[in-house]
Amino acid sequence: MPSNDADGNIPTDNLEDHSIFRRPVRTYVIRAGRMTENEKRSYEELHHVWCIPFEHRTLNFTDIFNNTNPVTMEIGFGMGHATAQIAQDNPNMNYIGSEVHVPGVGRLLGEIKKRQLKNLYLIEYDALEILETMIPDNSLAGFHIFFPDPWPKKKHHKRRLLQRPRTDLLVSKLSPGGYIYFATDWEEYALSAVEELSCTEGIHNKYEKFAPHQEWRPRTKFEQKGLDAGREIFELVFVKDEE
Repeated sequence: MPSNDADGNIPTDNLEDHSIFRRPVRTYVIRAGRMTENEKRSYEELHHVWCIPFEHRTLNFTDIFNNTNPVTMEIGFGMGHATAQIAQDNPNMNYIGSEVHVPGVGRLLGEIKKRQLKNLYLIEYDALEILETMIPDNSLAGFHIFFPDPWPKKKHHKRRLLQRPRTDLLVSKLSPGGYIYFATDWEEYALSAVEELSCTEGIHNKYEKFAPHQEWRPRTKFEQKGLDAGREIFELVFVKDEE
């Protein structure tokens, strides 16, 4: 039996059918993290209330939110501070957050209860599989992608979320006029994302290159640490063409 390489893939030399031996390339890794007692309690008590189970079915947003307000999806909400604040500030918008980090899910569930939010649901699963399986085409008002893993090593660039054909999948789920809003403190990733999004059919850059900070987006603790360390924040806003 061949051994796995550093990325968890079985070497495919001399194998007739490579595809059946490869693990899918993930845009994330699940890192160990201790949950606080509050996060554990929120996770146990509220997961069945505010988390949508991953299933091979297409979601009906009207049934979920009991209204027809626009729906925005956040990919990788971390600990969920900005997610909860944006949902609270925009009660006439609906939000779906995806995350695989269990402590973050627990923390945001607690915020949903604390703030009495009715317009935010979570899916604890791989965002790309959620998009492929559960999100209807042309249905989302926007994507929020705030400080995803930049995968700085060149050999790991294949794991980055904002590259084709993954960006084509994102665009297929946006309604006309919908947007992709991306923020990072990793300049090389920002430059790469500009190129990949600019090459993606059906969307255009709202700005000449990088966007100014969107004042409605709360700064996160992670972002503030970057600013305190002298790192620059790069933001992009791409909009789907009107049909």
